[in-house]
Amino acid sequence: MQRSEPNIVVTGTPGVGKTTHCEVLAERTGLRHLSVNQVVKDKGAHEGWDDEFQSWVVDEDKLLDAMEDDAQKGGCIIDWHACDLFPERWVDLVVVLRTDSTVLYDRLKARKYPEAKLQENLDSEIMEVLLQEARDSYSEQIVVELQSNDSDQMESNVDRIEAWVTQWKKDNPDRQ
Repeated sequence: MQRSEPNIVVTGTPGVGKTTHCEVLAERTGLRHLSVNQVVKDKGAHEGWDDEFQSWVVDEDKLLDAMEDDAQKGGCIIDWHACDLFPERWVDLVVVLRTDSTVLYDRLKARKYPEAKLQENLDSEIMEVLLQEARDSYSEQIVVELQSNDSDQMESNVDRIEAWVTQWKKDNPDRQ
């Protein structure tokens, strides 16, 4: 089944602005914002709650099963802090959002993250873990790294991704 609209994964360390980017992109492009955190909760795609990190322990098989129909239809903006579990056949663009560690620290502190979770996420961002994960999992032609330190960068990022969606549609007219 060929998709009539592209699927985009927006990934990055918690606090880089994934959800904000996805919500604005969905509004401007008509694509559907698919929050993996929401899917995990709504579809029970987890193995329980982790008290230390204050988050669900995701069951990746259940998650992929829950998302498969939407991904095959296309038109999804998939919002999650990881990307390597999504099959490459589902994905047309991977956007890795990055944030300076001082900005990220302030954002995560404002969310009242437990110290262990805050430190793990800062370390992940500093070590470029999610960027490398994306580069290791997908063709380099579909992975883009964008800075997300302030609202001007977010607006520029959304403009750039919106232009990419428009171009994808022009390049794939037989799918419309």
